Amino acid sequence: MADISIKELSSDIRKAIDELKTQGDFETVGVVTRVGDGIAWIYGLSDCGFNEMIEIDAEDGTTVTAFALNLMEDEIGAVLLGNDIKIKAGTNARLTGKVLEVPVGPELVGRVIDPLGRPLDDKGPIKTKQTGLVERPAPGVLDRKGVHEPLMTGIMAIDAMVPIGRGQRELIIGDRQTGKTAVAIDTMINQHQQETGVINIYVAVGQKLSKVARLIERLKREGVMDQTIVIATSASDPASLQYLAPYTGTAIGEYFRDNSQHALIIYDDLSKHAVAYRQMSLLLRRPPGREAYPGDVFYLHSRLLERSAKLSDEKGAGSLTALPIIETQAGDISAYIPTNVISITDGQIFMETTLFYQGIRPAISVGLSVSRVGGSAQTKAVKSVAGNLRLSLAQFRELAAFSQFSTDLDEETKARINRGQRLTELLKQPQYSPLSVWEQTASLMAANEGVFDTVPVDQIKQAQDALLKRLRSDAKKEMGVLNKGDKPTDEIKNTILKVAKDVAKTYEVKESLK
Repeated sequence: MADISIKELSSDIRKAIDELKTQGDFETVGVVTRVGDGIAWIYGLSDCGFNEMIEIDAEDGTTVTAFALNLMEDEIGAVLLGNDIKIKAGTNARLTGKVLEVPVGPELVGRVIDPLGRPLDDKGPIKTKQTGLVERPAPGVLDRKGVHEPLMTGIMAIDAMVPIGRGQRELIIGDRQTGKTAVAIDTMINQHQQETGVINIYVAVGQKLSKVARLIERLKREGVMDQTIVIATSASDPASLQYLAPYTGTAIGEYFRDNSQHALIIYDDLSKHAVAYRQMSLLLRRPPGREAYPGDVFYLHSRLLERSAKLSDEKGAGSLTALPIIETQAGDISAYIPTNVISITDGQIFMETTLFYQGIRPAISVGLSVSRVGGSAQTKAVKSVAGNLRLSLAQFRELAAFSQFSTDLDEETKARINRGQRLTELLKQPQYSPLSVWEQTASLMAANEGVFDTVPVDQIKQAQDALLKRLRSDAKKEMGVLNKGDKPTDEIKNTILKVAKDVAKTYEVKESLK
C-alpha cells in the first residue's frame, strides 16, 4: 500500500485524478503524485505490468520515459530513464503497452552505445532492422546443448587449467587492480587473432569513462573493435542506466546466439550493477536485507546469467558465453554478492592479490580457480599436455611454503620445487599477447617433459620465446596442423622436444660460462 493517501494530496492533483476518473481511462493514464531521485510515484495505471514502459509529460512539452518496478494497490513506483527536473507532481503518465526494447543486430558491431542503444561514438545514428527485449526468459533445458566447443582465451594458465567453453559462464573475481579486466580484454583480442568469428560485447557498468576510452583505443590498435560492441555507463549516469546496461548487452548477444553465431559478453562489473539495483530498491522503499541489498538481488543476476547458453542443433547451435567480473574487498569471496554469483556461474577464475604483487601475472590462484565444464571444453592438443599441471603447481606451492622451514630436502622434493618454479615462470604472460593453441602446447610440452629443468629460472621466458621462434620458422607446417587443436602425433611431439632440447642446451652453456 502506498504511504500517501488521496486525502493528503494537493487539491490540484486530486482534481487531475477526478478528471481522469470521469473520462474512464484511469487504467491506462495516471497522475504523478511525487517525484525525486530518479523515481516517479504515479497514482492510477491499474493495468500496468512489471517492467512496462510509461511516458510522463514534462513541463516543456516533451515526454520522459520510465519503467514500472513497484506495483502496489493504487500507486506505482517507476524508475525514470531521463532527467526528473522537468517533471512535477500533477502531470499525466500514460502506459505504452510495451516493455523496454533495444536495437539489436550486426549494425551495432564496431559501435559504442549507451544502455538504450543510443550512439556514444561519432559515427552517426544507428539504424537496425530489429529490436530485442531487455528482459527475456532464458532458453529451456531442451533448447540447450552441453558445452563442448572451446573458447580459447589465449592465456595459457586459463586454457590449460580452467578451460572455458562456448556457452559457459565463468566468473572472474578478485580485488581491485589485480588484472580482472586484463584477462577479459586478452580473451577479446584472442578471438580476433585466432579468427574465431566470435562477436565481443563489453559492458562497462559505472566505470570511469577515461578507462573505457583507453580500452576502446587499445581494441582499435589491436584491430579487435571491428568485431566488438561496447555498452558504456559511467559512475555519473543514473542508477537506472547502470541497472539496464548488462541486460541490454545480453539482449544484443542473444541476437547473435539465436542466429547460429557465437558471442562473448563481459560484464565489468556486476558488483557495481548490484549497487545500482540496491540504490533503486531503497529509493522505491523496498525492505533492505543483508548489506542493505534487496531480497531479490540473487534473482537479479541469475535471470541475467542464465541467458548465456549453448543452443541445441535444432535451435541453430549458436552460443553466448559470459565472463562476469566481481570485485571483492580484501580477497573476501565469502561476501554476499560474490557467493551469489559463484553459485550461479559454471566456475571462477580467482585473481590473487599476493601473486599479483609477487610479479606472477596473470595472478590466477590455482587452488581457488575452477571450471565446472572442465576438459570437455578443452582442445585435445592443450589437454594432452595440461593433465598434471594443476596438481604440480598446487604441490609446488605447498612444498615451497614448507621448504622455508627446512634446509635438508630430499632429491624428489627438490625436483618438484625446481619444476614448479619453472612452470610458474612459464605461465607468466604479458598483457595483450595471447598465445595460439600450438604455442601453448609446445611450451607446456617442453616444461612437462623436463626439457627446461636445466634452464635457469630467470631465463625460462627467453627459452620459451626462442623455442616458439624456432618452431615458427623450422616447423611451420607441423605447427599449423597442431594449431587445429587435435592431439599431437608422435612425429610432432618429437619435433617439438628436439628443438626444445637444442634451445635448452644454449641456455645451459650460457649458465656454465658465468
